[in-house]
Amino acid sequence: MKFEFDHLFIFTDIGAPEADRLVSLGLVEGTSNSHPGQGTTNRRFFFRNAMLEVLWVCDPEEARSELIRPTHLWERWANRQSGACPFGFCLRSTTPDRDSIAFPSWAYRPPYLPAPLNIAVGTNSSVLTEPWLFQTPFGQRPDRFSAERAQPLEHPIGWQEITRVELVSPAADLPSPALQAAIDTDRIGLRVGAEYCVELGFDREVQGNRVDFRPGLPLVVSW
Repeated sequence: MKFEFDHLFIFTDIGAPEADRLVSLGLVEGTSNSHPGQGTTNRRFFFRNAMLEVLWVCDPEEARSELIRPTHLWERWANRQSGACPFGFCLRSTTPDRDSIAFPSWAYRPPYLPAPLNIAVGTNSSVLTEPWLFQTPFGQRPDRFSAERAQPLEHPIGWQEITRVELVSPAADLPSPALQAAIDTDRIGLRVGAEYCVELGFDREVQGNRVDFRPGLPLVVSW
């Protein structure tokens, strides 16, 4: 397996009040971080093998700047409830050199990353009906973080590992080459549906439980 699922982000309202339901259900929130120069900030929930991020634009001027414009993050966030896909999927390489990229990409060098680091962004970044695809050179399982980076991984609800990721999309019938390449890794599933949604499965879904976070979050979780 050359690639693993690293994390998912969902665009939300400012402050991500939609994520409060995750907390009330029994998830322990990790630290948040901001992305200076990109104009975004987040709330994050960590599991042993991956992370769930809720993300919003906190500085529209930065998000619309010349450097950030090719990502189309501003348009994606601003139109998340009017046709733009509200998700981003990050994969990580498991090869020793970590240089293998899962999909056709271009090098994005946001101001918050020290040189020469960059993020590989899918060539479908301008296709607003598809998820924003990206891969970082420093992706790692959260249960392997160093002590100074460690995040809470134990949750009262008991979720441990993300074992299924499936995108439901009204535009799934004709994926771009970049999205198809991501699907071909078998880390993300894709099927047609009337509205954008992501289904996450935890721990092989052996308990047979399910919760639907819509309409607040376009997210369905099974465990």
